[in-house]
Amino acid sequence: MTTRFPRIGLTRRQLGQAAVAAGALTAFGKAPVFAQGAALKIGVLLPRSGHLAQAGQACQRGADIAPAVLGDLGYKVEILSADTESSPDVARSRTEKLINDGANVIVGAFDSGQTAAAAQVCEQRGIPLVMNIAAADGLTEQGYKTVFRNFPTSTMLVTNGLALMKDLFKATGATPKSAVFLHANDTFGMANKKALDALFPKLDMPFQIVDSIAYDPKAQDLSIEVTKAKATGADLAIVTTRAADAIMMVKEMVKQRWEPMGIVSPGSPGLYDEQTYKALGKYVDFAITNLPWYDPKAELTQRVAAAFKKQYPNDRFEGYAFNVAFTLEAILVAADAFKRAGSAASEPMLQALRQTNLKDKMMVGPAITFDAKGQNVNLASACVQNRNQRPTVVLPKESAEMDPVFPMPGWAKRT
Repeated sequence: MTTRFPRIGLTRRQLGQAAVAAGALTAFGKAPVFAQGAALKIGVLLPRSGHLAQAGQACQRGADIAPAVLGDLGYKVEILSADTESSPDVARSRTEKLINDGANVIVGAFDSGQTAAAAQVCEQRGIPLVMNIAAADGLTEQGYKTVFRNFPTSTMLVTNGLALMKDLFKATGATPKSAVFLHANDTFGMANKKALDALFPKLDMPFQIVDSIAYDPKAQDLSIEVTKAKATGADLAIVTTRAADAIMMVKEMVKQRWEPMGIVSPGSPGLYDEQTYKALGKYVDFAITNLPWYDPKAELTQRVAAAFKKQYPNDRFEGYAFNVAFTLEAILVAADAFKRAGSAASEPMLQALRQTNLKDKMMVGPAITFDAKGQNVNLASACVQNRNQRPTVVLPKESAEMDPVFPMPGWAKRT
């Protein structure tokens, strides 16, 4: 006896119509929830070559360890990496390519100028951009709907940095009467200068800024700029640097025997990078950077430090931690939004990003949230001083690993 079962399913014509409809939805970014277990494709845009290569490569390490670290926490991400070559024009074209290659979110791009180029593309394409490091205020002042920044603006960096300088002077009982400001003439450096010019008169600082000296971060040496800074007779050197120019600057200060009371940066990288320690040794000790810093007691920090040591056993985590932490946190922000949205389509992702409230993170401070402009306004800074060629928290006192030293010892007195 043959049993006849009822016909179940669609006709060939119905199947063809459904396939066409599904393809149309996908083509217009209207695809429904991803298949269960699918990974979020994150395009990571960084300057891995060119004059910002040291920082870009350090950030890339955070991206490289992210899938394993976040996988243990229940997130599934796939990293698509691209090199901006330290060029805004290349950043723009590589952002386009990452999106065309299937990236659902862009993370990057360390440099404000390159990030601005990526932001324009992401806004045009409707793709979320989560900035890892980029401080120029204008990045979240353009009215963009697709940009999110878990990093301080230049205004925030300078405000927090100057406040910590006051705390430093109070803690050490030593106060300079004058300062000179040396800064790169790129987007980041000029944004910091603009913030410093606007904020300094309002913050009742105990010293005067006698001069601001700009330089090309691609220069081969900074002898002229350091000579000019030394000639001001300023007690304090305030700097906005990255690793390559920080190395050139300090080498020239030692060569010219210029010994200000201290070298302090209100929020720029460079003075604490691993490459800076390797190039300058004892001469970079006692330099100070006031900036957001990782919480060594946070569970995520411990996971990231362990993963870093496993993948890079010959390198110190502390020398890369700032760039690694902010890059990994940017990827975490995207992964967390994806998990809550249940879809990698743009609109659900953007809505989930706007509702971010991420408490389990690396950096000191409250949960990661974004205001209507896409800015995390709750980032805090610490006073980080190089001690024994290691970035060491010296203020605020409740978080300090050591007491601050100011004025710094002269070059000939270093051991």
